[in-house]
Amino acid sequence: MAKKILLEIVTPDKLLISQEVDFIIAPGAEGEFGVLPGHCQFLSSLRVGELRYWIGEEVHYFSIMWGFADVTPTRVTLLAEVAEKAEDIDIERAQAKVQEAEAKLEAGGSREAIEAALTSLEKARLRKKVAERAQKSRVH
Repeated sequence: MAKKILLEIVTPDKLLISQEVDFIIAPGAEGEFGVLPGHCQFLSSLRVGELRYWIGEEVHYFSIMWGFADVTPTRVTLLAEVAEKAEDIDIERAQAKVQEAEAKLEAGGSREAIEAALTSLEKARLRKKVAERAQKSRVH
């Protein structure tokens, strides 16, 4: 059995990462799923959520927003609508977006406006959480 698995994260714009890793946890539509080298093949849709992967003892974080995962015994390919490395996320900007989305939600409005505000809030909270986790892991 292989000791590593290739992780590739692709957005419509570019290939963000192509890296041999030890373990992956991804935000599947039905809940998080973990993948080790040699995993059985499957496809999953992705929800808005946090992706974590390990290289040795080091944990890396991405925010993932929708898409699909193609898992084989030797590779995990994530085709994401939006994906960001944790270290590329500005925490202050993410916090401002959380506050902005909360204000829009509080203001109410049409069903579409409320749904848009909820989606914005979910994305902003995710970006903030992922950036903060990565910052904490760099400190330790």
